[in-house]
Amino acid sequence: MTTGQSQPLLQVKDLCKYFPVMSKGFFKKQVGTVRAADQISFDLMPGETLGLVGESGCGKTTTARTILRALQPTSGEILFRSNGQCHDLATLSDARLKPLRTQMQMIFQDPFSSLNPRMSVGDIVGEPLGIHGLASGEERSDRVEQMLVKVGLRGEHMNRYPHAFSGGQRQRIGIARALIMNPSLVVADEAVSALDVSVQAQVINLLEDLQDELNLTYIFVAHDLSVVRHICDRVAVMYAGRIVELAETTDLFDNPKHPYTRGLMSAVPHPDPDHTMNFEMSGEVADPSDLPPGCPFHPRCPYVQDDCKAQRPVLESLTDTRQAACHHVAEIGD
Repeated sequence: MTTGQSQPLLQVKDLCKYFPVMSKGFFKKQVGTVRAADQISFDLMPGETLGLVGESGCGKTTTARTILRALQPTSGEILFRSNGQCHDLATLSDARLKPLRTQMQMIFQDPFSSLNPRMSVGDIVGEPLGIHGLASGEERSDRVEQMLVKVGLRGEHMNRYPHAFSGGQRQRIGIARALIMNPSLVVADEAVSALDVSVQAQVINLLEDLQDELNLTYIFVAHDLSVVRHICDRVAVMYAGRIVELAETTDLFDNPKHPYTRGLMSAVPHPDPDHTMNFEMSGEVADPSDLPPGCPFHPRCPYVQDDCKAQRPVLESLTDTRQAACHHVAEIGD
């Protein structure tokens, strides 16, 4: 839910993250490049939820982690506003980046491997406060207890260990750890994909309630389009490391413009047993280390023409709220 503020909290401009492909043997040399995130650009307003969707390997998680500087970007700008100042996270040193870490947090996908089994819940949730020197002793315990209650757990859970909790409860612990610093930007990386469907709904409702209460801004990485449709204000569809369509959620689901987006929407299960898919993608996902010439989606696209095989389309504005990267998006129609 957007707040109506005019300045973006986050501006990503031509962000790239490449990984070298090295040869085997003793004398290693670079023989290729994996373009995991390639020229990613978008703005994110305070209080907004932006979904990053696409098939496995499309680069959505790499993009999210690069934005948080968990990965060092190859090039591009990551402009983040904090306390009235704009910081380019892509160029900051670790020392200058550390104070901003409190404003950017991540909720990880796996609630089992993301929690240290040797630490109590109180230590796990309170550890960021100690690292940044924000609270200690009784004050730290009080803040941890308050946050546990806020995410739907109890204060006495502080002294227990992760193995004593269910998957949904563990994810609530992970959410508490991310929010204990009172951040403004939270990246949820497949935050509900490892949970049962009924538990997913509870965690999604919790994230929405916390967003309203704490004025949070989310980047929501997911492959479950039904979840994305429920929680996101806008959606960026990624393929082969690039955004191929960006639009408001309702517009994207009601009238997808890019052929790849249409393929994703057609694959969503439908409650009507007589419903048939009007678009079925064939072939394999493009290899980011060996992309085909032209549009990376053209080997799988039913609308392909000669120029699609020769020239890669750029992300262009169709309206004030929608962008797409396709040579023939106007011809494809509604």
